[in-house]
Amino acid sequence: MDSTRTLPLPADWRDFFALTKPRVMTLVIFTGLCGLLAAPGEIHPVLAFTAILCIAVGAGGAAALNQWWEADIDAGMKRTANRPLPAGRMDRTSARDFGFALAGGSVFVMGLANGWLPAAILALSIFYYAWIYTVWLKPRTPQNIVIGGGAGAFPPLIGWVAVTGHITLMPVLLFLIIFMWTPPHFWALALFVQTDYAKVGIPMMPVVAGEKATRRQILIYAALLLPLAATPWFIGATGPIYGVAALVLGALFLLLSARVGLRTSVPGDGMAPEKRLFAFSIIYLFALFAVLVADRYATLQGWQ
Repeated sequence: MDSTRTLPLPADWRDFFALTKPRVMTLVIFTGLCGLLAAPGEIHPVLAFTAILCIAVGAGGAAALNQWWEADIDAGMKRTANRPLPAGRMDRTSARDFGFALAGGSVFVMGLANGWLPAAILALSIFYYAWIYTVWLKPRTPQNIVIGGGAGAFPPLIGWVAVTGHITLMPVLLFLIIFMWTPPHFWALALFVQTDYAKVGIPMMPVVAGEKATRRQILIYAALLLPLAATPWFIGATGPIYGVAALVLGALFLLLSARVGLRTSVPGDGMAPEKRLFAFSIIYLFALFAVLVADRYATLQGWQ
């Protein structure tokens, strides 16, 4: 018998790509690009492309390190069992080395091309997700996604600073908007996959505090998000195009959150309101940041 048949094949490039969580990376790239395009000032197209590429690669590296650390947890959850590591298509050492290479390379290139301040923020975002959230918060507290939400809030801040070279109130507000958006977005998902988290012992809010408390928290965060998202308009940092859109989108987000937050029972429609909220939350963030760029363009053209 040919003994080579028992040896595992090298991981396919698609498995390495899957380690970067490409669906999540789409949102990271988009918000980073919007932060860059909305920032005052100019940046050379090559440097702009480099900044966004570094944000994407850094996020991919953090995602790979997350999956390296959580391989055993992912194996116990239906939603993640087919990822490259739990499915046995890749060894953990390869995933770890891939993650560190992407993370380190992205920070180094960002520093050389765009400056060491955006590079430092990128490094902080990678550390925040790969260590503070993944290793420290997630297995220990139901507030993991609240505090850990900062990990996904860095891209527009990085994009803005890559253009301007300094931190001001506006990019901090963009950071806070995503920070406040993350809990209702993620808890809506956690409500209809909570059995997975319970099975592997992850203390997500619905598992530890129960559905009622989670629904109430979703509504509270959505209510706080509405005025926060409109704050750039209130302080004169944006025009009415962004301001009106932020209020309309926020009202819709709040309405869907109220349908989740005020539920006292789960009838025959199962988790339909929760799934609608989760789907709309993604649309909300894409639309809000797209309008931010449109508002900036309209201002530059003198349309408002």
